[in-house]
Amino acid sequence: MVSKIMRIIKRKKGSQYYFYLQHSIRKKGRIITKERYLGKEIPKNINQIKERFKTELLEELYKKFEIIKSHFQREWKTYPISIKEKVKEEIAIAFTYNTNAIEGSTITLQETKEIIQDKIAPNKSLNDIKETEAHCKIFLEMLNKKEKITNNILLQWHKEIFKDTKPDIAGKFREYLVRINNYTAPDWQDIKYLMEQFIIFVNKTKMDPVELAARAHYKFEKIHPFGDGNGRIGRLLMNYILWHNHYPMLIIEYKKRRPYYKSLQKDEEGFFNYFIRRYLSVNKTRI
Repeated sequence: MVSKIMRIIKRKKGSQYYFYLQHSIRKKGRIITKERYLGKEIPKNINQIKERFKTELLEELYKKFEIIKSHFQREWKTYPISIKEKVKEEIAIAFTYNTNAIEGSTITLQETKEIIQDKIAPNKSLNDIKETEAHCKIFLEMLNKKEKITNNILLQWHKEIFKDTKPDIAGKFREYLVRINNYTAPDWQDIKYLMEQFIIFVNKTKMDPVELAARAHYKFEKIHPFGDGNGRIGRLLMNYILWHNHYPMLIIEYKKRRPYYKSLQKDEEGFFNYFIRRYLSVNKTRI
């Protein structure tokens, strides 16, 4: 596990000072400190050096992700096509239940199964039922069709999920200010530019797919481009990146939503650390 602690330290030897880049890593419950010598002065390209150092330190983590991917793909290839479709539906049900419950849906996991598999509607909010059906449909379509991520795709996902329950905002970026607890989202007039930059980041950044999924989710939530439904679209995007890069997906469980919320209130590195802890934990049998 990699912590976010990276700092420049100064040591005196004789009458001369020397600078080092120091990074702390938590490994099997112990803190391991690694250093890189910088010289008698802090280099002008220190930010690039930090990024290279960080990448080297993350190599072990990336290797674990590759092992998870390899084991997952071997497992997946053993399933007949009909079983694969059943497994995808089960994942869709679990993901739909949890992602909607996080946002306040009253539909239970069992009721989600009945809505999707048996076409039986519980005595619950009609809007919750419709959003359950729509989300599951979009999720399964997302798994079966790989496309380059664009703003149009994100807008289409949003429209399909909310067109029957929130038609006034469905498939539209917000045009007003929003606050989430103590966080004020960017001015709505900046949304178009921010989302254009976000799409460039998702499509052109050369990054480990698991890390990309985590950082894309965080960045998307901070932009908060929609009036409602940002969490659901962000988690869809996160799993789209994982699935179409051949990695197992990650379901943020409703019962474990508090650490998830807390991590989103941190900076990007804090959320990334939370994400990889969860990802390694749920895939521990594949390492």
